[in-house]
Amino acid sequence: MLTCRLATSHDTDGLAALLALSIDRLQRGFLTSEQIAASKRIMGLDTQLIEDGTYFVVETAGFAIGCGGWSRRATLYGGDHAAGRDAALLDPAREPARVRAMYTHPDHARRGVGRLILVRCEVAAAAAGFRKVELMSTLAGEPLYRACGYTEIERFTPAPVEGVELPLIRMGKAI
Repeated sequence: MLTCRLATSHDTDGLAALLALSIDRLQRGFLTSEQIAASKRIMGLDTQLIEDGTYFVVETAGFAIGCGGWSRRATLYGGDHAAGRDAALLDPAREPARVRAMYTHPDHARRGVGRLILVRCEVAAAAAGFRKVELMSTLAGEPLYRACGYTEIERFTPAPVEGVELPLIRMGKAI
């Protein structure tokens, strides 16, 4: 049985390990090994989401198998260590909330974990007054987001990370 709760600061070490495993294994077949290594330099846990009370953990039998959240802040993607973060608050009447830092344990992929987190994010963002959400998807995440009603806004390649380009997809949905 899956349970979903808000993450706390006590979860950070376990979530960091979950994220690394998810990036390593679920990006295979979509990215080269060089791109996977480079993606770790921009992706990762954003502890601002935990502090804001907008980051969820999905567990089964007390074991974290997924995480993700939403944000009322301007940053669209990237972990604590990523450059270009912007903590400015968004205006729910004009701007979309952000779905952020979605990761699933590879042994539990395609079993409803990501969908559960997305629903929680969308409900919470709507309750905060947002009418739209946006996210930055990896190629591996795109099928889930499309299945959940997200549409492509643009294909995007951020500045190369140590000479390696990472393809990303900005997607959105009305809520």
